[in-house]
Amino acid sequence: MDLFALPPVAAVLGGAYHALMGLSHLLEPALGAGAAAAAVVVVTLAVRAALIPVGVSQARAERTRVRLAPRIAELQRRHRKDPEALQRATMQLYADEGTTPLAGCLPMLLQAPVVGVIYAVFVHAQIAGQANALLGHTLFGVPLGTSVVGALSAGVPDVATAAVLGLLVLAVALVGELTRRATLPGGLLAVPAAGAPAGAPGMRRALGALQFVTAVVACVVPLAAGLYLLVTVAWTLVQRILLRRRFPLDADAAG
Repeated sequence: MDLFALPPVAAVLGGAYHALMGLSHLLEPALGAGAAAAAVVVVTLAVRAALIPVGVSQARAERTRVRLAPRIAELQRRHRKDPEALQRATMQLYADEGTTPLAGCLPMLLQAPVVGVIYAVFVHAQIAGQANALLGHTLFGVPLGTSVVGALSAGVPDVATAAVLGLLVLAVALVGELTRRATLPGGLLAVPAAGAPAGAPGMRRALGALQFVTAVVACVVPLAAGLYLLVTVAWTLVQRILLRRRFPLDADAAG
């Protein structure tokens, strides 16, 4: 069952599509053939900017989790033989702090429909019963509906296609590597040891590998969706670094 075929969702998807194409037409006099690609970037930036409050909420929740981690570890040690007492004590701790274990999760879930609709505009071949014209526009001569896998399955891609798609995937992978390094001990996004789980080294390796999943996805999806992914991961990295400086973990963990 295609969720986006449901009438209410299809209506929202169609509205987002027409708004994107309208923006493309507005940009066309200045940017020519690259207007549609520029519209993808502009819309992605607008969506990420609108979701800044979600990032702030998550940063605050992460700081709270790190600050409370030593106290929760002490409760686990104290009530290791009584799970019910541990649960009561933990919930009381969160209540005393005016927060919950799920703080930051609800805003993240609320953003999913918005991100899902925007992403769907970039990958669906048909929207509102008609061909997705966006995917027929080009970036440096390469249609926005072209993917790495599709280009390779059709034979040897031309120079323009290989260059544009290759640079896109390389850029996504580079951002993934920067994100991985930022999460290493001493990195800008590293979690203090006091707030790290027991399996932190293994978890860091797993998270580091996940950073490159986006690069793999960028090889499969159309170029339009690849642009969306690149802008999104780059924005997310910069935003997390800025929010970590605004809501540092070390000071709270120590305090």
